[in-house]
Amino acid sequence: MNSRFPSHQLNSGLYVSGRPEPPKEKAPSMFSTAVPYTGGDLKKSGDLGKMFEGARKSGQLTSGPLRTGTMGGVPGSATMKKTSSGPLNKHGEPIRMTSGPQGGAMTSRQNSGPVPPVLPTTGLITSGPILSGPLTSSGPPRKSSGPLDSSGSIKSQNTSMVKNQAVTHLSQDDTPSFFKSFPKLVFWSIVLLFVMGFIAAFFILAAVGNPILLIVVVVLFAIVSFAFSWNAYWGRKAVIKFISEYPDAELRTAKDGQFVKVSGVVTCGNVPLESSFQKVPRCIYTSTSLYEYRGWDSKAANPTHRRFTWGLRSLERHAVDFYISDFQTGLRALVKTGYGARVTPYVEESVLIDIDQSNKNMSSQFKNWLAERKLSTDDRVLRLKEGYIKEGSSVSVLGVVQRNDNVLMIVPPPEPVPTGCLWTRCMLPASLEGIVLRCDDSSNHDIIPV
Repeated sequence: MNSRFPSHQLNSGLYVSGRPEPPKEKAPSMFSTAVPYTGGDLKKSGDLGKMFEGARKSGQLTSGPLRTGTMGGVPGSATMKKTSSGPLNKHGEPIRMTSGPQGGAMTSRQNSGPVPPVLPTTGLITSGPILSGPLTSSGPPRKSSGPLDSSGSIKSQNTSMVKNQAVTHLSQDDTPSFFKSFPKLVFWSIVLLFVMGFIAAFFILAAVGNPILLIVVVVLFAIVSFAFSWNAYWGRKAVIKFISEYPDAELRTAKDGQFVKVSGVVTCGNVPLESSFQKVPRCIYTSTSLYEYRGWDSKAANPTHRRFTWGLRSLERHAVDFYISDFQTGLRALVKTGYGARVTPYVEESVLIDIDQSNKNMSSQFKNWLAERKLSTDDRVLRLKEGYIKEGSSVSVLGVVQRNDNVLMIVPPPEPVPTGCLWTRCMLPASLEGIVLRCDDSSNHDIIPV
């Protein structure tokens, strides 16, 4: 059979077109044996162990002994970079997947995904990046997450508390007083009326010689001055009395946006405070004040310090967010007094130290406290006071209820809340700004926090 196209006969006797296919070389079969467990000992790893032994002696390997096991697809050794996934064979090794024609002894492993980062020695995955740096003999550098609990970090945490944005720093302007809460427009209007009254009274007295108007103006001026002095002296106690008599509300039935008073036990939030001088831990409010007495020829503690009075020289007053558990229902609410919120505290301070000419040799703790704040003593008469609200104390809070996604909070009111006239105590109207804190058992250290 003659044809232009070549053909050949198969073993079955059938003729097919084309040239006969050359015989294929048989691919060598691959056998896998179980790798003996060496426990990370380089001496038992054969030639591979000798290679890494030389690298370790030359200073190139610092990650400690090799690990043959894997966890979560990540090898224990820092020098191994491959990770495998898929089923395992009877020897415990990954099944090797081949691709393409089996024309040789080389096979390719099927890898999935990028190589994950090196895990800590514990195998625990934490949030945030692992700290950078070289590996040591104990494994990769540890990553710290959450609050610092070691005693060595307490000092650095306290020093950075002043710069923490979660802490509200209260100044002298935040101290409640009668003249600050009294409306300025009303005050200056009264002053203007008395000035005009005195001018008219003196003019009538000079022109007509009738002193009746002058006597009336003087009597009215004396009554108003006495009323202002009375309110300035007893105003703080009157407001405290108003807070104590204000009815408590139940958080369970309080409406959103309602101004309420809640009394209960306080618990620290994420950022607890520590008192400045006594170092009382886990506080939600701290106040440390240094006063100086000014005589006739002594220096003034501040620009408005008058002679023969105590003047404020230094003030450290802080507040943070905290929780309060209602006495009536046991419901817990978050009180937003941190992050620069408006707070009006009514917390009593205790006198800790009195320094005068008779006891110049003050305690070393007080000297260190003054040195840290760069305050000199000289021959001044000093007095140190401190107050705080510790976790577990009973506190009364006045604020606005806010409900947001099943989270119950007490926030500062948008406008000052007036107290109204307290006629029984001859008190003029005052105003309460921000969240009002009232605590009178801050010195009780035996209360158990809840």
